[in-house]
Amino acid sequence: MLTPRERFSRVMAHQEPDRVPLDLAGTSLTAIDPGVARRLGDLLGFSGDPPGPYQAFDERILQALEIDFRRVGSLIGSGDRPVPGDPDRQIDMWGVERAWTGQYWDIVSAPLKNATIEDLRRYPWPEPERWFSEDQLLAYQAEARRLWEETDYVVVAEHPVYGVFELGCWMCGFDDFLYRTAGDPDFVRSFFDIVLDLQKRFIGPYYQAVGQYIHLTTSGDDFGMQTGLLISPRAFRSLVKPYYAERIAFTRQFTPAYYWHHSCGSVHALIPDLTDCGVDILNPIQPGAFRMEPERLKAEYGNTLCFHGGFDTQNVLPFGSQAEIEAEVARVMDAMKPGGGYIFSAAHNIQDDVPAENVLAMYHAARHIGVYR
Repeated sequence: MLTPRERFSRVMAHQEPDRVPLDLAGTSLTAIDPGVARRLGDLLGFSGDPPGPYQAFDERILQALEIDFRRVGSLIGSGDRPVPGDPDRQIDMWGVERAWTGQYWDIVSAPLKNATIEDLRRYPWPEPERWFSEDQLLAYQAEARRLWEETDYVVVAEHPVYGVFELGCWMCGFDDFLYRTAGDPDFVRSFFDIVLDLQKRFIGPYYQAVGQYIHLTTSGDDFGMQTGLLISPRAFRSLVKPYYAERIAFTRQFTPAYYWHHSCGSVHALIPDLTDCGVDILNPIQPGAFRMEPERLKAEYGNTLCFHGGFDTQNVLPFGSQAEIEAEVARVMDAMKPGGGYIFSAAHNIQDDVPAENVLAMYHAARHIGVYR
């Protein structure tokens, strides 16, 4: 039997290992609702708090499900501050106000809506060095080094900062920023110039701390929706792509780790551009989105790109029977497994309406169906 790292290495070389690697909670975008996690622990016979040190998730569950990935901490969220007098609202370091809606902190204001380029120059942008401490970086470094030296798991670094495109949508409002990508490219480039500089000031210290102890690092920037792209391919190539490519190149000054990108929705039309930028692994493979069927992606890009995710979290995982879950695992594996280049997980975070029994059925099926024979 291969170790998780040996398994991962073969998958990334587009070779078939002993089985498909499994991920749960290896990134913040392959996580699970805390309530479902507790019920899953109960189902597996665990009780109380996890014993000993653990990172991001109950280590006992990860071991029981034979999960191959472990993650170190992220700088994202370290600058969030509450709105005075309202515990259900907070403002992040970028000035975006969010409200707690029961499961997520949803955006309720866009501080740069209708802004001008001069407004961008005057805006109180975050100073990255104020939002994380040397002690925080040393703690992440110690955890990454411990995982690197004392375990055989694949060590994953979280992206330390949001993506340029999603920050534009959040800070300006989706309607305003998407209009600008078509009608005001000078504003968009001015915004991206500022954000890329700030990204580098987050990225540099973070990867200087953990970069030598990781196998994989993540990034997230949503370019798609269920039915297609949020931005035209032409606008993506002229506006977003140069900045994203520079971010990846800058990151690679500090770490040889593989680069993993998360984008919800249908990004089929951008896959060649993402690989041009340096993306090695694409997540989450939202199977119900337009032209994102695992069969199509593997046939068209399976020789050049690795895939991560693919199991339907919109319908099958929350509402399917255990037989339907096993059939869906088999369908995804049949499409993605041949020739390596695939890591199994749910296609995004597991939500609170998912029965723990379904999560267990999914991973048990993946563990057995994912074996190469």
